[in-house]
Amino acid sequence: MALARGAIGARRHSAAAAPVRPRGDAPRLPLSVRVLIAAIVALLTAHAAAAQEFETQATAAWVYDQNTETVLLARNADEPLPPASMSKLMTLYMAFEAIADGRLRIDDRLTVSQQAMDYGGSSMFLRAGEEVSVEDLLRGVIVLSGNDASTVLAEALSPDGTEAGFARMMTERARAMGMMNSNFVNANGWPAAGHRMSMRDLGVLANRLIIDFPTYYPLFAETEFAFDGRVPSNSQNRNPILSMGIGADGLKTGHTSEAGYGLVGSAKQGDRRIIFVITGLDTAEQRRDEAERIVNWAFRQFAERDLGEAGLRIAQADVWMGDAPSVGLALAEDIRLLMPTISAATVDARVTFDSPVEAPVAIGDRMGELTITRDGLPDVTVPLVAQADVARGGFGVRMRTTALILMDRFGPVPALEEMLRPAAPTVDPDAPAEADADPA
Repeated sequence: MALARGAIGARRHSAAAAPVRPRGDAPRLPLSVRVLIAAIVALLTAHAAAAQEFETQATAAWVYDQNTETVLLARNADEPLPPASMSKLMTLYMAFEAIADGRLRIDDRLTVSQQAMDYGGSSMFLRAGEEVSVEDLLRGVIVLSGNDASTVLAEALSPDGTEAGFARMMTERARAMGMMNSNFVNANGWPAAGHRMSMRDLGVLANRLIIDFPTYYPLFAETEFAFDGRVPSNSQNRNPILSMGIGADGLKTGHTSEAGYGLVGSAKQGDRRIIFVITGLDTAEQRRDEAERIVNWAFRQFAERDLGEAGLRIAQADVWMGDAPSVGLALAEDIRLLMPTISAATVDARVTFDSPVEAPVAIGDRMGELTITRDGLPDVTVPLVAQADVARGGFGVRMRTTALILMDRFGPVPALEEMLRPAAPTVDPDAPAEADADPA
């Protein structure tokens, strides 16, 4: 049967819209299919635009639309760089995991070590030997960027009770999360050889924090934490975008002389959420302005559009040896895309599928794909699935198919032509003949 199928040959149909023409020797798609694809492209084009390329002053940056999982900007995004205090997000993620699985409780009180107290820079001004609740330590890391608070949490969760042991855990956990350009030497981002993260890794981590820990994520929007009232001048969140009225609700600043000024930020407007990471800026003011520019650009230059619901029929494939000659191909999922919004742009939709497909076919089987290409944004591919079951044909189907193969290979054969000729209607010889039409 495989040899017979090869005699006809399955063809890979690839059809674009405007105009819709298959690649290679594939036959032109039926008009109904061309109309469906053209309609999708028309809708895309109606909302399309060539988004202005964002020229960031950051040495490395990554911007991400969470709803549509679209990367809007990536500049040196995979280069391992000093992350400064932004790497505290990994410490927080692991602390939240420990609370979630019961290894740590929010009301546990942890003892401050001398090593934690000795850290300079951003601090909760903890004292060696005192006990501090996990809840206060979390706020101390998030709001006050406490190097000491990060170390207390790290030592409590470390397999050997040391910050270095926890840093090794951080690196292993990051690898498991797909963050391949991250390596940790400490828990707080204090300058150290080999302590590195890429901007994409930081963005992936921010996305996981938002999705995995919705109970704790609101802590990142807190603008003040007056721990114990001991240092009133050190009670404000350093994140500059929280008070801008642009929907910002996180996440973490960072600064060292080596890294420059950086920020892992997120903002939500309506149903859309943007996550971004920047680093290498010269001043805190430049960091603030760049963050605001990125948020405004991401929300104003792009908008989400619904372009098709799951089940919408896009194409039709011939079926080999089936009890039906063809099967419809439909979208496997809703299409909701992020589209540029300002000026005209090129948008292309292309359907690709194998035809004929071999029976049996089950409803929902993946049969092909619809690929949408937009200027300046990643391609989007949506699976196409069978709309119906098609069982294998019976003896008559197999005989007819075999005859067609032989005729295709050897030319007309009288016996085969006779086999394929429709049966003549049965006539009763005793029935009266019909009267001739009146010539008048």
